[in-house]
Amino acid sequence: MIQTLGELKAAGYQSKSIKDELRDNLIHHIEAGTTAFPGVFGFENSVIPELERAILSRHNINLLGLRGQAKTRLARLMVNLLDEYIPYVAGSEINDDPLQPISRYAIETIAEKGDLTPIAWLHRDDRFTEKLATPDVTVADLIGDVDPIKAANLKLSYADDRVIHFGMIPRSNRCIFVINEIPDLQARIQVALFNILQEGDIQIRGFKLRLPLDIQFVFTANPEDYTNRGSIVTPLKDRIGSQILTHYPETIEIARKISAQEARINPSQSERVYIPNLAYELLEQINFEARKNKYIDTKSGVSARMSISMLESLVSTAERRSLMNKESKTTVRLSDFMGIIPAITGKVELVYEGEQEGAAFVAQQLIGAAIKSYLPGIFPRIEKLSKKTESTPYDELLAELISEGGLVLYDESNDEEYAEALNEYAALEELVVQYQGECLPQDRLFLKEFVLWALAEHQKLGKERLEKGFDFGDLF
Repeated sequence: MIQTLGELKAAGYQSKSIKDELRDNLIHHIEAGTTAFPGVFGFENSVIPELERAILSRHNINLLGLRGQAKTRLARLMVNLLDEYIPYVAGSEINDDPLQPISRYAIETIAEKGDLTPIAWLHRDDRFTEKLATPDVTVADLIGDVDPIKAANLKLSYADDRVIHFGMIPRSNRCIFVINEIPDLQARIQVALFNILQEGDIQIRGFKLRLPLDIQFVFTANPEDYTNRGSIVTPLKDRIGSQILTHYPETIEIARKISAQEARINPSQSERVYIPNLAYELLEQINFEARKNKYIDTKSGVSARMSISMLESLVSTAERRSLMNKESKTTVRLSDFMGIIPAITGKVELVYEGEQEGAAFVAQQLIGAAIKSYLPGIFPRIEKLSKKTESTPYDELLAELISEGGLVLYDESNDEEYAEALNEYAALEELVVQYQGECLPQDRLFLKEFVLWALAEHQKLGKERLEKGFDFGDLF
C-alpha cells in the first residue's frame, strides 16, 4: 500500500470532494441497476429517488419525518457510496487530503518533508460521524475551543492557533456528518453552522480560520419538533440543499418485511415458535390502527419500532409458555397478544382522553380494532344490527357455545389442551373449513380462536378476562 506523498503522486491519485465521490459512486449504482440502500423497504418509489437526486445535485440533506421512519438508517447507508479507502496526511486531526492540505499541521509537514510525507489510509466505515442534538450541545463540542492543556504542554501563548482543539465537525473533514433531531439544537448553535455550510470558514475563540472543510451534512428532524420543542432557524434551512420527506410503510406487506428484518429473534426461538400468517398480519395492522386511533396523538407518529417490539414480545410470550409446559415446539395463539401490551404502552403518545382511559386499555382497543379490520377479508362480515328472522353463518356456533356453557382458553395451557378445547366445537370447525379450507394445518387453531375474538369484538359473544385466561360465552 502507498505510504508516502511521492508514491501517491506517482500512482496518479487525484483529489475528489466527498460530494463528488458520493455522486460518482451513485452513478455506478444507477447504471448497474443496484441500490446503495439495501434493507430499506417502502421507499423505492418515493424517498430513495429523492435522496439520489439530492446526492447527484451535491446537496446537504435534511430528512424530515416522524419517528421510526428510517431517517438515521438512510444516513448511515450513505457510507456505501464512499470509496473503500482514501489517503490522508498521517497524524492529521482533520483527515487532510495530501494533495490539498488545509490544516497548519499538514501544510507544515508537507513543506518540511515533501514527497516523503507519510500517508495513512481511512476506511469508509470510519468516515461517518453522528451526533444527537440535545440542548446541552455546545459550540466547543461541534466546532472547537482553545485547549489550555495543549498550550501549556507546547509552551504556546493563546494567540497561537496551535492551541486550538478541533470539535466534531472539523474532525469529520472528508466524512459524512449527521446531526439527528436538529430542531433540538439551540438556535445560537445552529447559527454557528452557517459559515461552515456556506463559506467553509470557522471561528474559535477569536481565531478566524479559513478551513474549507469538505463534509457531506445530513440532518434529521421530526416535523412535530418545529412547534413543540424548537425549530430549524430559517437561514440554516436556506443553506440545506434538499429537504426530503419520509413516511411510514404504506402496506402490511412492506411493514412485515421491515419487522422480520429488524426483530431480534434468534434461531432457537424461530425453531421453537411457529407464527401463523394471520398473526403476522394482525401484528402489523395494530400499527396501522394506532396511527388513526382517537386516543393516540397522531402528530407524534407511531414508530415502526413498535411492531418490531411487538413481534419480539409475541414470540417470547409463546416461548415462555412452551418452556413452562416443557414443549419443544408451539404455535402462537391470539391470546398471546396480551403479551405484546407492554410493547405498545411505551411507544404511543396519548391525547388527554387516552391518558384518562389508560395505556393498557388503549393497547387492548388496538388489538380489537385490528381483529375487526381483518375479519371481512377471511370470514363473513358480522353485521352490527340484523333482524331476528335473518340467519347468519355464526348462529350455529353461537348456539353451540351458549348451550355448552361457553369456552375457556387458559393462557398457559399446553398445546394438546388448547387444541382439545377449540376442536370440541363442530360449528367452529365447519366455519373454518367452509371459509378457510385451504389454510395450512398449523394455522387452523389460530383461525378458530380468531373467530371467537371477532365475535366478542362485535358484541355477539361475551369475552371475560379471567386471572389466567379468557372465558367466551353468553354476552349477557
